[in-house]
Amino acid sequence: MNYGISEITMALGINKPGKISDYTITTLLTDSRKLSDPTGTLFFALSTKTNDGHKYVNDLYIEGVRNFVVSSKHSSWSKLSDANFLVVKDPLMALQKIAAFHRRKFDIPVIGITGSNGKTIVKEWLYQLLHKDYNITRSPRSYNSQTGVPLSVWQLDDLTTLGIFEAGISMTDEMEHLESIIHPTIGIFTKLGEAHQENFASLQQKCNEKLELFINSEVIIYNEDNPILTQCIENMAMSHKTFTWSFKNRENPLFIKSIKSTHDKSIIHYSFLGFDTSFEIPFVDGASIENAITCLATMLYLRILPEDLKERMLLLEPVAMRLDVREGKNNCILINDTYNSDFNSIKIALEFQSQRRIDKPLKKTLILSDIFQSGLLPKTLYKKVSEIIEQNQVDKIIGIGRDISQFKDFFSMEKNFFTTTDEFIDSQVWKDFRNELILVKGSRRFHFERIVTLLEKRIHETVLEVNLDALVHNFNFYKSKISPNVKLISMVKANGYGAGATEIAKTLQYHRCGYLAVAIASEGVALREDGITMPIIVLNSEINGFEELYSSNLEPEVYNFRILKAFIKEAERSGVTDYPIHIKLDTGMHRLGFVSDEIPEMIEILQNQKSLRVVSTFSHLAASESWIFDDFTAKQMETFEELSLQIESKLNYNINRHILNSAGIERFPNQQFDMVRLGIGLYGISASGIKGLQNVCTLKTTILQIKTLNSSESVGYGRKEVLEHQARIATIRIGYADGLSRQFGNRKGKVFINGAYAPIIGNVCMDLCMIDVTDIKAEEGDSVIIFGEDLPVIDLANSINTIPYEILTAVSPRVKRIYIKE
Repeated sequence: MNYGISEITMALGINKPGKISDYTITTLLTDSRKLSDPTGTLFFALSTKTNDGHKYVNDLYIEGVRNFVVSSKHSSWSKLSDANFLVVKDPLMALQKIAAFHRRKFDIPVIGITGSNGKTIVKEWLYQLLHKDYNITRSPRSYNSQTGVPLSVWQLDDLTTLGIFEAGISMTDEMEHLESIIHPTIGIFTKLGEAHQENFASLQQKCNEKLELFINSEVIIYNEDNPILTQCIENMAMSHKTFTWSFKNRENPLFIKSIKSTHDKSIIHYSFLGFDTSFEIPFVDGASIENAITCLATMLYLRILPEDLKERMLLLEPVAMRLDVREGKNNCILINDTYNSDFNSIKIALEFQSQRRIDKPLKKTLILSDIFQSGLLPKTLYKKVSEIIEQNQVDKIIGIGRDISQFKDFFSMEKNFFTTTDEFIDSQVWKDFRNELILVKGSRRFHFERIVTLLEKRIHETVLEVNLDALVHNFNFYKSKISPNVKLISMVKANGYGAGATEIAKTLQYHRCGYLAVAIASEGVALREDGITMPIIVLNSEINGFEELYSSNLEPEVYNFRILKAFIKEAERSGVTDYPIHIKLDTGMHRLGFVSDEIPEMIEILQNQKSLRVVSTFSHLAASESWIFDDFTAKQMETFEELSLQIESKLNYNINRHILNSAGIERFPNQQFDMVRLGIGLYGISASGIKGLQNVCTLKTTILQIKTLNSSESVGYGRKEVLEHQARIATIRIGYADGLSRQFGNRKGKVFINGAYAPIIGNVCMDLCMIDVTDIKAEEGDSVIIFGEDLPVIDLANSINTIPYEILTAVSPRVKRIYIKE
């Protein structure tokens, strides 16, 4: 549905909006980077702990946006005479108010889903199960926040006959806002657990808060076996409108009698109102079984016949919770999203593809299958698909499937169409892909994983998974701890601490990081070649490297007279003026930098030249993570402030200052100066032990072989390990050439497999090592975690008396990096 700007103004309760130009609003926007339809966009300038949307109004105006919801008008907007500025107290509340206004236009069933776990799976499975009966609008992926919910509900249109939206909260008093937006007629409470518990006094309090979503619902569907949830529903006087199921209570209208699982499926026997029957799902884990039962209860409430239900449950597909980025052949990059291809997820995947491209000249290619369960006529569907692809500037499409091939004329870009995956593979056109950013997006039944296998550059089965969502969380975590005017410098040296500098830098650039820092010029040059345009500091610049720095617009650290004089000479010879440099001061670390006695001479040299301009002065703290050395740290900071102010006053222009590293940001909020440097904390490791970071890197491999060896047998080179009893020994595909230190051998290190820890035995070999799985349920081919969420890097480092930095940066280039994005 579309609304005139005057209608929006009335919905927001703005009585005297001033002069309003007439525009039709089709899109609500909170993230300026996701602009697609400027003339129909209403931008909400949200202010958060880490950003302020008002900063992007001018840029959006240049892009064609003319409608803005703001909390105040800035003087710099005075020339934007044809723009509408709707001034409100809180743009977030205004966004929610508009979404609630839109929701009231629809008299249809709407399912609201909350709970600690399983919300997205239940939502997506209900979509799979009910799409034949309803034209469904649902939350994209996990859009369940204070901003995600209104953007989801805004998608309701005249064709919608059922809405399915999830709602998540992380603190008190949030759900009442989401209730007015979703206003569900049917409520589903999936599971009550400890997730996001930190801002609630108890599970009961969190449960009560979540139940606020169902204040006006006709029914609440949940598992009555949870005593806290059941008691909270009773306390809130909601018991009269429940539809429950149970594993324990035979008197319950929906009683789960038994569950029988094999290696690849589960059969669930149940009794509903005295009628006994069963259904089968292609899943065996407990979470999937509970989620399927929740879907069963919902479908029964919606009067779907048990026989129809049984057929549909058989066809349930896994829900793709994440995209991953892989290195392809012939200088291609692959974005793998091969589980589903519904319309909502296509838009999200295309946005992600645009983020990855940056300015590198890679052709954007989309491999797309037929789209199922859309609720639209094929002609309408593929017309909409062609439009969204065109908006995202895709250069080439490969369409696979009978339906999409039938409407190939809708697509105006370079194209090839095939009716089956086999036909595409047999055509060999995939061998011609060169310098392309390829998004592989398909329904599971098309088995596009076969295409990914053909296109992927095969390196090694041992992989380092890098969670980009966790990286962004950590970035914002530290950003929330610094003042709004303080710039954040992110360290991507040593190949992004082993995680892969280019993909890390692309993510940080998209999230508007202020600066990057690398160790040597070649690292910065590589980032420039990959399309990174943000400022980059080179920390260990070399005396003969000015031309390389200058040609790639890299900003060097200058730490002694030799390099200072050499750079001045080279800059003058090249006719360069005011080239940015960063002066390093030695305040006690005693590694690199000018000491206090050298400052007067350094200032004099800088005053008598015009080729270089000091952008920042900075220093390194020697022990910011340690309370024991706080007096020394305080002395360093005092020295730094004295020297940096001396330099700025003598040079007579503003110079940024920075001394805090990750631990410093955590512990010394009053010493942020103008910039801070984020290193190991970005990758999920706190040197000072602060809570709230997320694991970014997971190193994993597989079991190649398992043997049962008798007592007195030896294992590995040098016969260092002699067994004292019969044991099951597994050989795994990782060794010191992959970055696993030999120090981990002979039971000093361990790995995590199938929920248990297994010691590394014998010497670590170049490409392999051995582990003891005697008391562990393990099979050949099973996945093995070297480090990650269940086995933190810091624990590995402690076991061999080293630091997490060494463990992370040791991961070999031959280990494939896979980048994960929800």
